Formats: sequence, C-alpha cells, structure tokens
Amino acid sequence: MPCRAGSTQHRTSRDGETPPVRFAVDLVVTRASEPRAMAAAAAAEGRQQQEQETRVCDLPEECLALAIALTSPRDASRCAAVSPAFRAAADSDHVWQRFIPTDDGSFLLPGAEKKRKKKKDAYLGLCDAASAVAVGDDDGGCWVWLDRATGARCYALSARRLSLPWDDGEFSWRFTPHPLSRFGEVAELVECTCLDIYGRLPTAALTPATPYAAYLIYDTAPEGQHRGLSFLDQETSVSLGGSMAAAARHAVCLRPDDAEARKFRGGGGGGEDGQVRRPRRREDGWWEMEMGRLPSTATGGEPEPQEVVASFEALGWYPKRGLILHGIEFRPLH
Repeated sequence: MPCRAGSTQHRTSRDGETPPVRFAVDLVVTRASEPRAMAAAAAAEGRQQQEQETRVCDLPEECLALAIALTSPRDASRCAAVSPAFRAAADSDHVWQRFIPTDDGSFLLPGAEKKRKKKKDAYLGLCDAASAVAVGDDDGGCWVWLDRATGARCYALSARRLSLPWDDGEFSWRFTPHPLSRFGEVAELVECTCLDIYGRLPTAALTPATPYAAYLIYDTAPEGQHRGLSFLDQETSVSLGGSMAAAARHAVCLRPDDAEARKFRGGGGGGEDGQVRRPRRREDGWWEMEMGRLPSTATGGEPEPQEVVASFEALGWYPKRGLILHGIEFRPLH
C-alpha cells in the first residue's frame, strides 16, 4: 500500500496542477471542436444574411409585373408556374395589356374583347385564328390575329386581294362560295396556261424585329377534275420591295403525284436548295405550302414604305385547272 500511495503521489504534481497527459488530452479535444464551432457560427451568420437579403419572390407584385411585361407572352405564361407570387404578377392586367396592340389604325380590338374583365382572356381571344379581325377596306379581304407565343401579328389575304393571271372573267378564274373559307368565297381556277399568283402586304403592318414566312392556302378539285398541278416546274418566292431578282426561289408541288410527275419533261425538279417542297394538310381542311421567309424588319426610325411580295409561278405553258385558292397568310416564325 505505501508503494501504491507513493506511485499516486508520483503521478500528481506537487502544487495540485493537472497532470501533463490530461492537459494534452484537453488541448486536443478543444482544438478538434474549434472547426465545428466556427462552421456553426458561419452557418448562423449566413442564415442571418439570407434573412436580411431581399429575394425575387419578396419583391412587390407591381415590380414583378413590370419586369415580366418586358418579356413575351410565352415567357409570361412560364413565369406563372414558378410560384404563387409569380403567378399573381404574371396574370395581372398590367402584363397582358402590354401584349395587346393598341388601336393604331391597322389593328382594331373587337368590342367583345374590350368587355372582357381580364386582359389575359382578351389576349387569348385575339390569338384565335378562327375569330380573326377584318381590317382595312370593307370588303373583308384582310384578316389579322395574334401569334399566341410571341404576340406578333398574323395576316390572311383573301383570293380577291391577290393578283391572279387572266382575272378578266369566267375564262380563267371564278369566285364561288366555299364552306371552309373564312372569307366566304374562294377563287377557282377554271382553265389557264399561265399561272402566276402574287400577294402584297405593307411592311408597316408587320410586327417589327420579327421574322415572317408566307404560306399559300389552297385546295384542289376532286380527282379527275384537276390538271397540271403535279408537275415539278412550280416555284415560290418572298421578296421585300418587289425585287424578285434578289429573292430566293423554292421549288414546290401543289399536288404531289409521282406518276403524273414522271410525264413531265420540262425540267425543274428542285429549287436553290435542291429540294421540292410539299404541302401539309391543316386541321381546318386546307392545304398549306410555305412560299418563303422574310427576315425581321427594322425597329428604329420611320421605315421606308415598302411591300412584302409573295409569289407563286408555274413555269410551263400547258393547261391547268382545278386549283381552289383560299388566300395567302403571313405568320411569324418561332
């Protein structure tokens, strides 16, 4: 026992201080806990800064609406899915009022749309091509509506607004009612040898800084009642200011028929890109052929008065009949 007491006394310092081994252990524990304490302090400071910072969702609804109104209808619809705060701002009248064209003489907001309580509903109503608005002369030959994604203006010209060959009587063309026509009537090709179609629209009517494409809207008579519409010598183009020489020309075929096309020996068969464009059938029952594209128009200053000219031409002089022409549409590209 004296030996153990002496041993204990040997491990304890004379003045009662902590033994060196215990001191070293405490020092290691303290140093090891310092990074965790520093990390916890930094996290607390970060949370405090986040609480003090203003997030986008914390902005007033009016500020969010001002920012969203500078985008496009498509982006505004996407913003509505971000959060409830964004939805309230994105659906506000301030945003959608900016997307509705003002009454500047080329676009008249219908009375039915003016009475809608929500500007978003009024905008969506103007994007329905079936409910397009007649503008210009009282003949109802030009209709306009809005592209839903961009808000750009779309135009449809009736057959009476187009320049047609030999349009001097029943010999070549005749205008007849059609149940699928928004204009009430179409131009039916009776018989001709020279087939040229031109549609013109002032560039001032188009939405600035927006690329456009022109489309020929048509149908054909039943099998056996059409002729000369399947040959590969048909071309389309879209030009600015009527300069057809500088316009790109595209080979098209109104009624593709490989068997009848093989009978053709007049050349053709490909435009500048070597491809023959074919039409597509639309949901409203009409055929649609892209005629060409127009780059975006200038945005600054007073633009010089010009016209966009879309043309279709069959190069061969042979009998043609059975084309039912509805019109030409100008629509923005996405």
